[in-house]
Amino acid sequence: MRSGEQSGRDVLTRSVRGQARRVGLGAALGCVHQLGEALVPVLIGVVIDQAVAGQDAGRLALWLVVLAVMYVALSWSFRLGARAGERGAEEAAHTLRLAIVRRVLDARGGAEEGRLPGELANVATEDAKRVGAVNMALMSGIWAAAGITASAVWLLLTSVPLGLIVLLGTPVLLWLGHLLSKPLERRSEAEQDRAAHASGVAADLVAGLRVLKGLGAQQAAVERYRRTSRASLAATLRAARAESWQTGLVLALTGGFIALIALVGGRLALDGSLTLGQLVSAVGLALFLLGPLETFAWVNAELAQGRASAARVAEVLAAEPAVVGGQDPVPDPVRGELRLRGVRLGGPDGVDLDLPAGRLTGIAVTDPASAEALLRCLGRETDPDSGSVELDGVPLTRLDPAGLRAAVLVAAHDAVLFDGSLAANVTPQADPRSGPAHRGEADGAADGTADLRTEHAMAAAHADEVARSLPHGAATGVGEGGRSLSGGQRQRVLLARALRAGPPVLVVHDPTTAVDAVTEARIAEGLREIRRGRTTVVVTNSPALLAVADRVVLLDGGRVGAEGTHAELVQADATYRTAVLA
Repeated sequence: MRSGEQSGRDVLTRSVRGQARRVGLGAALGCVHQLGEALVPVLIGVVIDQAVAGQDAGRLALWLVVLAVMYVALSWSFRLGARAGERGAEEAAHTLRLAIVRRVLDARGGAEEGRLPGELANVATEDAKRVGAVNMALMSGIWAAAGITASAVWLLLTSVPLGLIVLLGTPVLLWLGHLLSKPLERRSEAEQDRAAHASGVAADLVAGLRVLKGLGAQQAAVERYRRTSRASLAATLRAARAESWQTGLVLALTGGFIALIALVGGRLALDGSLTLGQLVSAVGLALFLLGPLETFAWVNAELAQGRASAARVAEVLAAEPAVVGGQDPVPDPVRGELRLRGVRLGGPDGVDLDLPAGRLTGIAVTDPASAEALLRCLGRETDPDSGSVELDGVPLTRLDPAGLRAAVLVAAHDAVLFDGSLAANVTPQADPRSGPAHRGEADGAADGTADLRTEHAMAAAHADEVARSLPHGAATGVGEGGRSLSGGQRQRVLLARALRAGPPVLVVHDPTTAVDAVTEARIAEGLREIRRGRTTVVVTNSPALLAVADRVVLLDGGRVGAEGTHAELVQADATYRTAVLA
């Protein structure tokens, strides 16, 4: 776990340091701006002493020109510096978003454990944005420090007491501001946690909206979200109160500090230690200091919220993978022989199973948990508690997970469709820049091979009938998650997508539970034909699918209970008949 946490911190550090050059440029321009801002009151004091007091119109005009040039420089330096800082913040946030998405999509899994999809989306958006904003906060802090330093130096040159007040008082103000930001940091973390949870619940409810309506559970769903939303609102209000208290107290301290500078400057002017121009400059600098000190208060708040969000981002990036190890390449070519030896995980309890290469094997189960656990093992979403799973004699734990997923495709029955057309869901978009495999796909598409593969896959899954029933055929949009399609239509499109991929080993789970018996029988024949000569495993209790299998295995009580053809098991095994025909 420590290595994962270190990796998460390293990514966060790189996202900030990666913008060091841009933030450095912004900081330099900002320092020029702050130095100019601090110089303005000084110049006004000089104008008063040299031009106004002496009633010299020529000098007055000269100094007014100098001030005009100064304000032009101030405008451009601020504009360019802020642009560099904002770009650094946005690019750092973008880098973090990519890192989070890469971790979530990592073939080893694990980042999604215990988190709703909406929570992960919140981390990748709001939290990444807050961490990226640390770049702008750091740059602004440097600006403020430059402004305060310039003011202190001039005040020291004018009056040692005034300079010492600034030099000694500023660190005290910063320390107090840091202490006041602690409650905000704690409450900001709680606020983000609650907001992420509310987003996750909302996404979860929207995804299951059709089921909720069918069950008549809309009111219960609304109440659930209302409770979650209220908790999120309460956390947000607590964070807002903490921020308002922090801001208000820091402003009060800052105001007292400015008043002290003005009071000391006024007394020094009364006893003749300061000229009128110097007094005006001192008061002007005191008022100018209000800006940098307020900036420090803002920086403290941003850093507090950034630290809270950074902890949440690091937690996702440092999530332990669901499976570890595995660097070897997948055997080339893949024969497709799968072997399980003594596999124990959830439902399976010491399963020994051979799945021959190039054959269609059906697996019936008496316990759905056995099916789910078996699919997780074959797709290496998790490793068995004991025993091993092998592909062509090589343990899956030795193989690279990404390469393994390309060789062994597990098509779960609850997979989702993407928002887009039916055709786009079945046929992947080839990118010639992605590598040789995709270049071959692109070349195949050019001569019609890819189109033919899609046509065969659609026909085998009877998804071509679905396309013909839609207003614009395969170009019709299916909506988010395929909600515009019926359950049976979605299953056929999902099966067509898996068949179109054409992996060496295909494992499908209950692909026809929502289609009618006639269509199911046709799909079974189409599946057998299109997968002829390649390893195919169908985990289902459907008689139609099991009937076309070369061999059927019954998992009963977590163990292999019987083997044979569908007809043989129907005749000889009562448990099989109950599981499949009941």
